Amino acid sequence: MRNKTQPGETAAYADSLKAEEQLAEVFRRHRGHNLKTLLLLYKGHYPALAGSMFFFVVKHSPTWVIPVVTANLINAVTENSPNILHTIALNAALLILFLLQNIPTNYIHTWLYAKSVREVERKLRKALVVKLQQLSIPFHRATQSGRLQSKLMRDVEQIQTLSSQIFLSVLTTVLNIAVSFGVVIFKSRVIFLFYLLTMPVAILLIVLFQGKIKYHNRDFRRAMEDTSAKVMEMVEMVPVARAHALEQREICKMDSQLDQIAKKGLRLDMIQTYFSSISWVAFQVFQVLCLAFTAWLATRKVIGVGDITLYQSYFTTIVAQISNLIALLPILSKGLESVDSIGDILCASDVEDTEGKPCLDDVKGEIVFRHVSYTYPDGDEPVLNDLNLTIRPGETVAFVGASGSGKSTIVSLAIGFLKPSRGAVFVDGHDLGSINLQSYRRHIALVPQQPVLFTGTVRENITYGVDGITDEQLRRIIRAANLEEMVDKMPRGVDTMLAEHGGNLSGGQRQRISLARAFARNPEVLILDEATSALDSVSEQKIQEAIARLVHGRTTLIVAHRLSTIKNADHIAVIGKGGLLEYGSYEELMARHGEFYKMKMLQS
Repeated sequence: MRNKTQPGETAAYADSLKAEEQLAEVFRRHRGHNLKTLLLLYKGHYPALAGSMFFFVVKHSPTWVIPVVTANLINAVTENSPNILHTIALNAALLILFLLQNIPTNYIHTWLYAKSVREVERKLRKALVVKLQQLSIPFHRATQSGRLQSKLMRDVEQIQTLSSQIFLSVLTTVLNIAVSFGVVIFKSRVIFLFYLLTMPVAILLIVLFQGKIKYHNRDFRRAMEDTSAKVMEMVEMVPVARAHALEQREICKMDSQLDQIAKKGLRLDMIQTYFSSISWVAFQVFQVLCLAFTAWLATRKVIGVGDITLYQSYFTTIVAQISNLIALLPILSKGLESVDSIGDILCASDVEDTEGKPCLDDVKGEIVFRHVSYTYPDGDEPVLNDLNLTIRPGETVAFVGASGSGKSTIVSLAIGFLKPSRGAVFVDGHDLGSINLQSYRRHIALVPQQPVLFTGTVRENITYGVDGITDEQLRRIIRAANLEEMVDKMPRGVDTMLAEHGGNLSGGQRQRISLARAFARNPEVLILDEATSALDSVSEQKIQEAIARLVHGRTTLIVAHRLSTIKNADHIAVIGKGGLLEYGSYEELMARHGEFYKMKMLQS
């Protein structure tokens, strides 16, 4: 059985591609304008955010009412108002009413903004997942997986934090300052002019520190990505380091990396601290001056005694909010830097373009290399130069040669992972560059040198990507892959859970599960990339028996290290010097006493 895309999956996939492209277009069109990009990510959520802001204003209103009520009560007491009890009762009731409404309005406000923020967070991560599935194999080989993981998790989280701060802290700051200035300008323009003196100070501080904070944020983020990648490498290398007693070296290597990131983090922290302390001292000085100024006005009977509290409360609010805004600057910088970081992925152009290209419904398996040359992006010399080769349907061709000769490159070209620098690769007469590669790859099964298993059951690993396999069909697949004895010994049979990367299995067992996965796909084209190179003789024999059953009737490309394993191949291609050195059957090449014969003698 071959994997078939279900109609529901096709529609969902098309929707995902469309959503990813829409988000990517936002990032491309506004590259470098990160705040504008962030705001455009919420397109479609503006009504909910507007509702959230409305309820925020309502729920936050007690903050602005308290100074007014306090001033009214103090003035009533100091002025011996004849209706003092009525004034006290009215103001107290009004304030309690404002306080009680905070519960329902705060809930509605939070639900509206949180729903929008979480939805954008989900869409961003989904778009990144879609894009990572589209990006070419060379892109993934050139990019450390730890960096991609950091962008998918940490950078999206930073954007979520940025969004929350904008809809909470920044909105709070703007509203509190606006209301405070509004009340003050209504009651006293003289004091309003005094309040305005705080604004140039705030703007000057932001301008002075913004560039430095942005620079250190970017430097710290890149160091975090680098560290994340190195941590993943270290974890994967633990068995090798342990086997060679290199734990101390790995610890020292990571210690150096962690020391570097700690220093960069410290520099960022000190810049932020210096920024915060200077702004705090500046605004506190203004607050003391405001208190002295309003007290002087009260002695001159320009304002009431209670108004000192009102003006001081509002000035304290303004100072606190501007200080909060300045303190938020590093968080805002981190979030905006993360917008740029995610744009690096969503705007990447190194993708497989399948849109509008014809699909292959049936594949016979003829593969033709016509004047194919290939040079790696970071290479000076071509790995392959003017390669011409025809593999007929159902034929088994083994590729041998020295390391770096181009064997795996040929296989990657046949799968469509790589595009020829010159020439073309044809499948059943169709140029791989002109067809939908997904439709072609549904007819391929790949068994790599290092089996790729995931945390799940044996059944799930074998039937990955293939629907509708019955228990009887699965049993036949297990028997064909020489897995029967292993499965029968497992506590839950095919429903036994595997550890991460199949860590609770031997190398031969992992490879046979990989072969069983190929059996389940029932492919027309089979790729075996040194499938037995790292196995003991017993495991190799079992796998060779399974491979003999698997290759029957299929076009098979084998990258071989052990030459004794390819005696039954229809043809053997000896690769070297950018092309074919020799081509023929095992017996023919041995009889020539050429390159293949020399290689075989070295392994004897």
